[in-house]
Amino acid sequence: MNTHQTEVLVAGLGPVGSTAALSLARQGIAVTAVEPLANSATDLRASTYHAPTLEILSDLGAAETLFSQGLKAPIYQYRDRQTGEVFSFDMTEIADRTRFPFRIQCEQHRVTADIVAQLKKQPSANVLQGQRVLFVEQDAEGVTAYVESANTVERWRARYLVAADGASSVVRKVLGLQFPGFTYDEKFVCFSTEYPIEEAFEDLSYVNYISDPQEWMVVLRVPGLWRILVPAPTDLTDEQLVSDDYKNGVFRRMLGHDGDIVTRHRTIYRAHQRVCERFAVGNILLVGDSAHLNSPMGGFGMNSGIHDAINASEKLVRVLRHGADAAQQIALYERQRKTVTHDFVQAQTIENTRLMRDGWANARAQRSEAMNKLMNDSAARRTYLLKQSMFTSLEQAAAMV
Repeated sequence: MNTHQTEVLVAGLGPVGSTAALSLARQGIAVTAVEPLANSATDLRASTYHAPTLEILSDLGAAETLFSQGLKAPIYQYRDRQTGEVFSFDMTEIADRTRFPFRIQCEQHRVTADIVAQLKKQPSANVLQGQRVLFVEQDAEGVTAYVESANTVERWRARYLVAADGASSVVRKVLGLQFPGFTYDEKFVCFSTEYPIEEAFEDLSYVNYISDPQEWMVVLRVPGLWRILVPAPTDLTDEQLVSDDYKNGVFRRMLGHDGDIVTRHRTIYRAHQRVCERFAVGNILLVGDSAHLNSPMGGFGMNSGIHDAINASEKLVRVLRHGADAAQQIALYERQRKTVTHDFVQAQTIENTRLMRDGWANARAQRSEAMNKLMNDSAARRTYLLKQSMFTSLEQAAAMV
């Protein structure tokens, strides 16, 4: 069996793994990235990029697709479906904090392909697509990964391994780590359509969270399409959930009229709230979905994974190029990102999902009053915008030493 050498092996080339690999390669680290798919997955996944993530990708030279094809969304809205109340939050209020006071809406696969393209241009990067990590083991000197291609299995020896191999992470399983948390009982269905949804609402933004005790929904605009995410009744089969009858019912209730709305995608999801017991073991660091899963409410999942990736790569550069203490840096990575995941990502997505599910059915007047108070308090609104755009969580991590 052939044995190859690299400084850092990255398992997985989604948006998180590709960001980690590109960040390392741009610092001259010899990085090998392994991805089971020959090309980036093109199914409907995350599509919201928060301002700190835009800054990260811009600094890496991997934001061209985002800015040329994505839709800038400076305003996002919370809407009460029953009363018609609309609460709009404008990111330009924190323009003094960021170069990019907006979200960008763009399909994940477009951006990932751009990051991978930039990675392939780096002289210290080696990209192995159509190959997968089967098993890993480590000793005091580093990590050995067994990588399978179509024709053979080869050994890769690395000082460190970054596990970005997703929710079903092989690396996490090989390490025997627990992944505690829960899965929401209901499924979620996402429909995408070219139909002009904006014509049915007054001043609809590109990012909308519409609460309702009967059928809440998230309505997002991406280039050329509207995406509508709704909770699915637990008594319906998957076949029923993607049927024309169910699809037409969702759009009838949303638009207020009958019609056979043409859809481009009909996708069923399960939502999870899980955090791995460890974010690092020895010379292996877990990032993104391999380390944590959360509800899509707020668009924090992919963004927090990219924040994991940049944090992990910064720690490894300190170790490999500046002689920092490895155990100390890896422990700091774990402490920073695990704390942020628990304190912000998990807590906020659980609360966001709860509010959407309740639809303000309980204490509607109190919730409406609280939102109106927030809208009329510039200091509180700024604090809220910094938190929801994920700057607060990054500052929390940076303060931990």
